[in-house]
Amino acid sequence: MSTASALQVSDRAEHVSRALPPLLVEAQRIAATVILGVHGRKRSGPGETFWQYRPYAFGDSTQRIDWHKSARSDRTYIRENEWEAANTLWVWPSPSASMRFQSHLSQTTKRDRAQLIALAMANLAVRAHERVAVLGSPFAPGHSRTTLLRMASWLLEQDAPSGLPIDVRIPRYSTVLMLGDFLEKPETIAASLSTLAAAGVSGHLVQVVDPSEETLPYAGRIEFRGMTGRDVFLAGKTENLREAYQQKFQEQRAAIRDLALRLNWTFTVHRTDAPPLALLLALHALIGGEKSRVAAPGMV
Repeated sequence: MSTASALQVSDRAEHVSRALPPLLVEAQRIAATVILGVHGRKRSGPGETFWQYRPYAFGDSTQRIDWHKSARSDRTYIRENEWEAANTLWVWPSPSASMRFQSHLSQTTKRDRAQLIALAMANLAVRAHERVAVLGSPFAPGHSRTTLLRMASWLLEQDAPSGLPIDVRIPRYSTVLMLGDFLEKPETIAASLSTLAAAGVSGHLVQVVDPSEETLPYAGRIEFRGMTGRDVFLAGKTENLREAYQQKFQEQRAAIRDLALRLNWTFTVHRTDAPPLALLLALHALIGGEKSRVAAPGMV
């Protein structure tokens, strides 16, 4: 890379860091008060946390003998530490066209909120010395601030809307955090997520919705346009559509929730008119803690 190119990359990173102050402030605030911790595996292996003593056996290296423990006994003991391995967190804020929607009831688009939460969780993971990456990006997982800036830059540059990840392969035992409105057909979503789940990946789905998408708070003659501008629907009395619309919307949500349950993943709903902090804390309890499938606050 030339000097000019390196300077351009550096300038871009600085621009990204200035463009995302709410995200960075939120993540730093949570990280300062909550310790994510390492993921102990409760078995012997490389690590710094003491696990147990066991008697020396044939084939053990003499370098593993704990001479202080052995000196106080008539047996020779091996000191074993608990195996600790950094988890890799893969985040995926949906790049679909529908994520660009924002109604008068919210101060942010679904896309901006999804990216904010994804990168805030990545920030927390990096503080816990874990690797992070964006699902579908060309960059390998990393665990530095440079990694976060690279992720943010790549997400902001994704202008062309695209769909769910297809045939993405990531290492077993990784964790995936997917944030989107999940308005695609349930069978399409199932086909995308099943590949990841079959590989032994732990998954968390967050359905990010604008408040108007749940309630349809419009009345009278309203023209609805698709996010691509091609689809147009003119409603004479929008209020007459509300009940049927809400039922259809809840059926879609129920289908995604059932899919998550079948995959042994978690499912959360987040509205863009709600503050992101509560969701971050709930996700932290699931991803950073014991990965329990018991619903945390904010989970449905």
